[in-house]
Amino acid sequence: MEILMVGCGKMGGAMLRRWLDEVPARFTAVNRTPSAIPDGAQHAGSPEALDGRRFDAIIIAVKPQQIAEIMPAYTPFLKEGGCLISIAAGFSIASIQRELGDNPVIRIMPNLPALIGRSVNGLYADPACTQAHRDLATQLAETTGTAIWVDTEDEIDRITAIAGSGSGYVFEIARSYTAAAEEMGFAPDTARALVLETLSGAIEMARQSDLSLEELRNSVMSKKGTTEAGINALRRDGWLDQLLLETTGAAYQRAVELR
Repeated sequence: MEILMVGCGKMGGAMLRRWLDEVPARFTAVNRTPSAIPDGAQHAGSPEALDGRRFDAIIIAVKPQQIAEIMPAYTPFLKEGGCLISIAAGFSIASIQRELGDNPVIRIMPNLPALIGRSVNGLYADPACTQAHRDLATQLAETTGTAIWVDTEDEIDRITAIAGSGSGYVFEIARSYTAAAEEMGFAPDTARALVLETLSGAIEMARQSDLSLEELRNSVMSKKGTTEAGINALRRDGWLDQLLLETTGAAYQRAVELR
């Protein structure tokens, strides 16, 4: 199988590294900088470099704002019966087909932990896609983490707001948490270790537990203890719930705007 990836930034590169190890296909990646292409993939700097080759699937890994400018030069290299697979956030199937013709399209919404095989991938296929197209998309997604097929394209944009952008929220929370630890007098390296090990331990405990997150939270708290004092400050006037609603809502709204 021949697969072309157009664009190879952080997300595309993270996914391609996993695919090269585990997917039985020959990958060619288009990027202006050859050094950005992982070892094992062929490099192409322009449509001319493809020399008339045809591909079973073309992966759209450029920014949504670049699709109309960059992708039309590459879609003629799609084999008859092939499909387009987009990992671009927000850009709808209707918009892709408007710009690139009436080809079958699957959208995959990954997140950055694809780099370590822990991505959450939402998938949606337009009705023109065959089972073979869906099987390929499932294989690509499961190689980088989990594959979650959804019934509507709007669900992909909601997954974008929760999971696609979610690792960024977690990194920002961890950054702020680490800064608080430093303010308490810990050296930066110690503060980082304290925070990251606390977060990873708590998440892994939640993954292995049948208790609800509320029950797990309560299991840490004792009446009038230190955790209760901290939780009361964290939850005052419901501001944390509201902040996360606004955060995910803003990301979803941006995904809708990009359609």
